[in-house]
Amino acid sequence: MKVTTADLVISAGRADQFPPGPFPEVALSGRSNVGKSSFINKVLARKALARTSQRPGKTQTLNFYKINDRFHFVDVPGYGYAKVSKKERDAWGRLMERYFEEREQLKGVVLLVDVRHKPTEDDIMMYEWLKHHELKVIVVGTKADKISKGKQQKQLAVIKRELDMESEDPVVLFSSETGLGKEKAWREISDLLFTK
Repeated sequence: MKVTTADLVISAGRADQFPPGPFPEVALSGRSNVGKSSFINKVLARKALARTSQRPGKTQTLNFYKINDRFHFVDVPGYGYAKVSKKERDAWGRLMERYFEEREQLKGVVLLVDVRHKPTEDDIMMYEWLKHHELKVIVVGTKADKISKGKQQKQLAVIKRELDMESEDPVVLFSSETGLGKEKAWREISDLLFTK
């Protein structure tokens, strides 16, 4: 997909700040430091639209990006990072639950996992929770450039097995460094957004 415009619409800390309107949405979820911001910047061909951080847990709001005046990417707070207070984590959790359960514009979720490692308990819990709510999921294995080509397919098989993935959910090998998987990710995201 050719991206002509990509703008941050709002960083929503409350449900009443979610933008109204007809635009279909895909949410991007993953544990802190998995490479969500790098994924967003790479697929949108923008250097610093989503801010990358050396400090995990930095995204504390739902960031709505309007793309091509046609749809939204929604970057949700990373999970599995302990350096925020329990009160803050609970507040994020309630906000995200409300978003995932009630947002009519949401067409599905891109769940990012680090391809170098087995999915964490939090990754497994997130996938199961999304499927419990009958959401479509695209699993993206990030940081693929950090492992040898020979290991890549093996690691994808580990991800599928550990998440106990449903057969209709695609899995994409991705590198924000080399652009590996960018086209495939776009195909899957487009299918999610624009097929009934």
